[in-house]
Amino acid sequence: MDKYKKNNGFLAEDKNPAEVKNEEWKKVLPKEVYHIAREKGTERPGTGKYYQHSEVGTYYCAVCGNPLFKSNGKFNSSCGWPSFFEPISKDSIIYLPDNSLGMKRTEVECGKCHSHLGHVFEDGPPPTGLRYCINSVVLGFEKEEK
Repeated sequence: MDKYKKNNGFLAEDKNPAEVKNEEWKKVLPKEVYHIAREKGTERPGTGKYYQHSEVGTYYCAVCGNPLFKSNGKFNSSCGWPSFFEPISKDSIIYLPDNSLGMKRTEVECGKCHSHLGHVFEDGPPPTGLRYCINSVVLGFEKEEK
């Protein structure tokens, strides 16, 4: 896990939601993470460190450490952001309507800290038919030990 995340003081080992005000997150998160996670920003397509990433392991929320996706649920959608067809569990993601920018979309947030992750679309591969389009900036990764 990233050094700032380990030391931010808000990571509970339990599954309870992280109840932290944005002013506190702003003190501990790097500027680009804060912008996307707490201000619902977006990284430029094709620029994220996990866009073409193919190692085996677990992707987690870079803000609170909540496990989000397994690498075997990742696929190349050519959309410019890391794409997954299913989350690690039904509680790892929260779904919210997003009608901004004149579009009707579904926003996805971390199920633990409510940080903005990206959006989910209904044009993904089987078995779910879903495409979770996630910003690399708000993801961390732990490689699976062999």
